[in-house]
Amino acid sequence: MEAQQDKRAVAIVVGGGPAPGINGVISAATIAAIKQGHTVYGIYKGFERIAAGDASCIKELTISDVSRIDAEGGSMLLTSRANPKKSPEMLENVVRLLQEKNVGYLVTIGGDDTAASAKAVADAASGSIAVAHVPKTIDNDLPLPGHVSTFGFQTAREVGTAIVETLMNDAKTTSRWYLVIAMGRKAGHLAMGIGVSASATLSVIPEEFPDKKVPLGVITDIIAGSILKRLVHNRPYGVAVLAEGLAEILDQDSIPELAGAERDPHGNIRFAELDFGRLIRTAVRDRLAEFGMEKLLVIDKNVGYELRCHAPNAFDRAYTKELGYGAIEFLLDGGSEAMIIRRGDDLAALPFAEFIDPKTGRAEIRMVDTNSTSFKIARKYQIRMTEKNLGDPAFTGALSKIVQRTPEAIATAFAAAAKGWGAFPETK
Repeated sequence: MEAQQDKRAVAIVVGGGPAPGINGVISAATIAAIKQGHTVYGIYKGFERIAAGDASCIKELTISDVSRIDAEGGSMLLTSRANPKKSPEMLENVVRLLQEKNVGYLVTIGGDDTAASAKAVADAASGSIAVAHVPKTIDNDLPLPGHVSTFGFQTAREVGTAIVETLMNDAKTTSRWYLVIAMGRKAGHLAMGIGVSASATLSVIPEEFPDKKVPLGVITDIIAGSILKRLVHNRPYGVAVLAEGLAEILDQDSIPELAGAERDPHGNIRFAELDFGRLIRTAVRDRLAEFGMEKLLVIDKNVGYELRCHAPNAFDRAYTKELGYGAIEFLLDGGSEAMIIRRGDDLAALPFAEFIDPKTGRAEIRMVDTNSTSFKIARKYQIRMTEKNLGDPAFTGALSKIVQRTPEAIATAFAAAAKGWGAFPETK
């Protein structure tokens, strides 16, 4: 346990995009530290202001400041994607300003980039500031053991599911297709989770594609093939949920806009500015027009900002209280440079060294396991053009009458989407 005379202050900072439950961590950590006699400071606007040398962003927190905020969405400390690793001067500012406030313990709340920033601060402080990281992201892409979700994911999936269910009803009522772009910078956990829970027509995620330079036409044909297959069954409607991380694996030669896409301070594509949904929608509409289906209405819809600051559900409220408390206990017991996680019914500390690459300084990304039973079952319930469809004269004949193309031309057009890109064969 810590020495009784060691009453160094605790600081809390939030980095990256918002996620439901941030305030729960802030509240639990603040109360736990104050109850043990420590002053607590909140660092406002992530690392942005403190890295610039602005001491006014560091404000003392009281129990009355954080009481009952655990049920609220957003972050009372705000957040930013500022990267203090960009220069030695920025890291020096962070360490210096914290030391001026007698801060000996830092709790960081964020995703993979914030975890890497936390380690950089600990290294720059040469052991004078102990750091504990609390994993937060609706992307669910941090390497937590036992497939434990990151906080915020369960709420985001729940809210996203409700949105997609409404779009499914709208699609059926108005005979149209929605292409829903779900957040997930690298991994497809959220897109797949929402798609399965909402019984969407199909979900497409980057993990399906072992080749990391996928032509736009392949993604387009998976979606167009699903749309045309539904037409054979007299269902001119549906919803496809697409992970925004697909933009990261597309061949830039097939989408010139990717080459000049705006990126954040950590080098990640800003998907909102790219308007990935519009690019996919345009490509799908153009492909359908080749088959005489230009009148079929296809609409893109981004789903993400509606999820990030939603009030946390019951799971995430309880989860974040445990993580906030665990971060303080870990630090005051002498721990540092680790991520606080749940392991079964207990809390544990995962050392930075086990998931942050020492060469790149970047945290490991947890991708969807395409060999898992859950993924395979999810794919079984999707509507995709398959090899069996293309080899079935009755199916290709029926589709031929709709699109006015020969069965042979149809089979050739969708061969890659049906076979070469992971579509599971249908049960005979």
